[in-house]
This record gives sequence, C-alpha cells and structure tokens, in this order.
Amino acid sequence: MSHEFTFAIKRIGFDEHYRPSDSTRITTNFANLARGDRRQENLRDTLTMIDNRFNALAHWDNPNGGRYSVRHDIVSVDLDIEGNGDTFPTIEILQTTVFDRTTNQHIEGIVGNNFSSYVRDYDFSIALRNHNKDQPEFSVPANFGDLHGKLFKHFVNSSAYTENFSKPPVICISVSENKTYFRTDNQHPVLGFEYRPNESSLTERYFRKMGLNVRYFMPPNSVAPLAFFFFGDLLNDYTNLELISTISTMETFQRIYRPEIYNANSEAGKCFTPSLKHSDYSWTRISYDREERSQLAVKQGQFTEEYLIEPYRDVLERWAAHDAL
Repeated sequence: MSHEFTFAIKRIGFDEHYRPSDSTRITTNFANLARGDRRQENLRDTLTMIDNRFNALAHWDNPNGGRYSVRHDIVSVDLDIEGNGDTFPTIEILQTTVFDRTTNQHIEGIVGNNFSSYVRDYDFSIALRNHNKDQPEFSVPANFGDLHGKLFKHFVNSSAYTENFSKPPVICISVSENKTYFRTDNQHPVLGFEYRPNESSLTERYFRKMGLNVRYFMPPNSVAPLAFFFFGDLLNDYTNLELISTISTMETFQRIYRPEIYNANSEAGKCFTPSLKHSDYSWTRISYDREERSQLAVKQGQFTEEYLIEPYRDVLERWAAHDAL
C-alpha cells in the first residue's frame, strides 16, 4: 500500500509579544527566549541585536545605520501520515522578511535559518544514546538519519513548500566543538572568509542525508565561522540582503546561546578550534538556559518515540523503502 504523506504549515510572528503555542517545541531557540521573568526584555533585546547587525552588514546607502528591520515568522510543519487530518509536529523553521524604511517595502528573506525537528531529537537523544549505551566505543546505528532525511526532502519537494516559499531553505548553525577549521583565501563580501574543517562531522553527515551541502563562513566583524547548510549554490542563488537576514538572525542567536564561541573577545584565527570551555568572552544581557534545553531534547525525543516512531514504525519503514523521493 502506497502512502502519500502530506504537510500542514502554520505561522506565528516572532516579535516582543511572542508566546510559544502549546504545540511548539520548547527546546526551540526562540521559545526558550520567550520564557521567564525577563521574557519581553529578552525578545526585545534579541530583535534589536538582529536589526543592528543587519544594518552593520548592509551598510551601503545606509548612512545612519537604521534603514532596515528584520521581521520573523516561525513556520511550524506538521506531518499527516494517514490522510485523516491528524498531524504530528515535525519541523520548525524560521522565515525572515526585511523591511526597507527608505522604500517602505517588504523584501522576502530566507526560509530555514533555525532548524528544529522532533525526529532529530529522537535520533540523537534516544536512538543514538541507546545504541551506544553498552558499547565500548562510540558508533552510529545503521541507517541513522535515513528516515529524517527522507521526510525533510519530501517536505522541500512538497506542494506545501513550493506554494509557500520561493527558494530552497538555508539552515545556519554553530560550528562543531570537536573539529578544527582552517581559513581559506576565499572571501565573500557578505559571508566573509570561508573556512574548511579538518574532517566531516556527524552533523554534516546527518544533514547530507537531508540533501544539504555545507560551507563555513565567518562574516565581516564576526569572531567565529558559522555553518551554512543549503541546496544548490549558496553564493549565487541568494541576494546579499537575503544572506544578511540569515547571518544577522542566526549569529545573534549563537551569541546568546554559545557566547564562549560567538561572543568571544578575540576573533578566530587562520586555524580555529571552537570550545565552550573558552573563558575570554562577554555575556549578553539575554538569559538562556542551555542545560534545560538539552534535558528537554531528551523528553521530546521520548515523545516522538511514543507518538510517532512506535505507532507508525511499519508505515514509516515501508514509506522510506518504497515511496520516499
């Protein structure tokens, strides 16, 4: 029996009044910021940092450094397996829109940016941990990430995606702590200097199963490179303003979440090994609970196992083997 999995897309604005919905992954970066006593201050300060960074990078025809503002929509993607309208929350991504105060125009940005996934929580927090529980050496299970990769590619090729977004997604995350990165001579005016890792990481291999390539760039006046995962040609498929919307958004998140790397008081050199044990860095004023986030990832992996993987294991395996792209 053939299955045609479908997707439902919902949006909610990410601004200083944002409150996570009941179905939102609470480990999602923006949801974590929107909690606690300083909830509104956290959000306001984060958005100000994003706008300031955007204007610093988009400095041409911008003499006062305040021409642009970045708007954000949190895009939630729900999976319908049986075609009966019952859905499982699958992916959350972020779409940027740039507001040009000079022309009074809204300019479409990039979709993707942040990437959160229940199935990825299951893969890394449940399947990978269980596989290595009694193993003398770390290893990766057979077919690790296959289902997640096929679901993601199925989403990007779906009518739900093409009806809502004009370009393929770009996902931007932190560099890996256990890799060393080497600066090349390649320099882009917005993305900055390109870096190359000494070896491939598990994250790279996981995203490759999603159909995504990766390149590492350190934008101007940044202190560490970012990982950009993309389809096609990152440097030529997107405009400078589109790329800046992703850089300003995701670099701001990383300065908050990983200040040891992205808010360090000295920039990465030609040979760079990132470390969360680095002590020469500055805190932002924005509160964020990194330990709680990792604990919640385990809970949401368990949720995925209970309500998606176990009840639909046979259907998912058949679909991945025969019907997936």
